[in-house]
Amino acid sequence: MRFPVALSLPNLVTLARILTVPLILALLYLNHSFWAAALFLLVALSDAVDGMLARKLNQVTELGKLLDPLADKILVVSTLIALVELKNVPALAVALIAVRELLITAVRTSGAKWWGKLKTVSQVIAVLMLILSWPYAVEVLWLAVILTWISGVDYLVRRG
Repeated sequence: MRFPVALSLPNLVTLARILTVPLILALLYLNHSFWAAALFLLVALSDAVDGMLARKLNQVTELGKLLDPLADKILVVSTLIALVELKNVPALAVALIAVRELLITAVRTSGAKWWGKLKTVSQVIAVLMLILSWPYAVEVLWLAVILTWISGVDYLVRRG
């Protein structure tokens, strides 16, 4: 039995990433920081799984190209917004990340480059550190803000 392209395994993994965000937020609001961080990391790492599956199974789709980066942004920005409310994470840093993500998503047509990948990794590390209230978490968040904007400028320059 052949499934519609939207139901391909890579797309289902991406959709699962998106649908897991409310659970991460619930864990944060219930003050289960360890489990929120663990699930956040698992979901963030699954980003590589859906891309690998799509290429290996020859199931790269237009829907997947749209949903994959959107899933990353939903995960990171939603979690950061919750952390602003719960842990006094600087709202300015979160706003700067969210604005860049929205702007670049609005004009995105090509795959992620080196700066974009570095930006995503820095955001994931910062969010994990913030969830777990680790030392220097806010400083790492500001590093993520800087890398987020560098990758945005790089993207716009390359797009030209």
